[in-house]
Amino acid sequence: MTSDEHARLMRANQANWDARTPVHLASRFYGLDEDLDPERWFAAFEWEDLGDLTGRDVLHLQCHLGTETLALARRGARAVGLDFSKASVAAATAVAARAGVAVEYVQANVYDAVEALGGRRFDVVYTGKGALCYLPDLERWAGVIAQLLRPGGLLYVVEFHPLLNSLGPKPAPGEGPELLLRHDYLGGEGPVHRDATRTYTDGPPVEGATESYEWMHGIGEVLGALTGAGLSVRRLRESEELPWPRWPRMNRTPSGWWRLPEPRIPLLYGLLAHR
Repeated sequence: MTSDEHARLMRANQANWDARTPVHLASRFYGLDEDLDPERWFAAFEWEDLGDLTGRDVLHLQCHLGTETLALARRGARAVGLDFSKASVAAATAVAARAGVAVEYVQANVYDAVEALGGRRFDVVYTGKGALCYLPDLERWAGVIAQLLRPGGLLYVVEFHPLLNSLGPKPAPGEGPELLLRHDYLGGEGPVHRDATRTYTDGPPVEGATESYEWMHGIGEVLGALTGAGLSVRRLRESEELPWPRWPRMNRTPSGWWRLPEPRIPLLYGLLAHR
């Protein structure tokens, strides 16, 4: 697939996320009409890996409504959020103002982040939880990350495990509750096309741009892209918990997150790298 074709599909995704934004703002999933607790989207191991953020310049890529960006700022970071959706950036700015938290938001495609941010460098770049699947080219992404980080700076990727992405979110008609492999774990076969009026939240139907495209990326591809861009991987964690119950038979854990009964499988991973 050519770079022009990638750009066309990413423009479709941008329109889709513009259309998703009012749906997500109205959803109970995000709960933005309630007391905002942005740290509920973070696992305890994330804060352990990130360390003290006080006074550090932190960039959150593909930030959407900025819920995690707010949590980073509340931990003392000088936080910047970047997203390609104009509607998401406007919503995130309003959410931060309502919460009384100083966050800067920038609208740009992640591949254009270096130019959009005026060549600024950061101590930490944070990304994940449903971000990488919207990027067709991880080698290009990793090159952007390397330019965004100061020498010694940290990249932290916390993403849904490709095994989770391979499992169907719900049984097909006539099937039982067993989880089945429905999608590729590994990338390379082109994007998955979706056309849906419902998103992962409980909000109203999406109106307008309902099509989107996702690319599968195995962990080996992520590691290869980052090391190829000159980053060194410090730590890789795999976690059995998710911040919401993707499947009905998941159980609540003492952390407040959710896990499947036996057998245990990884659903989330955290990857810490440095420049």
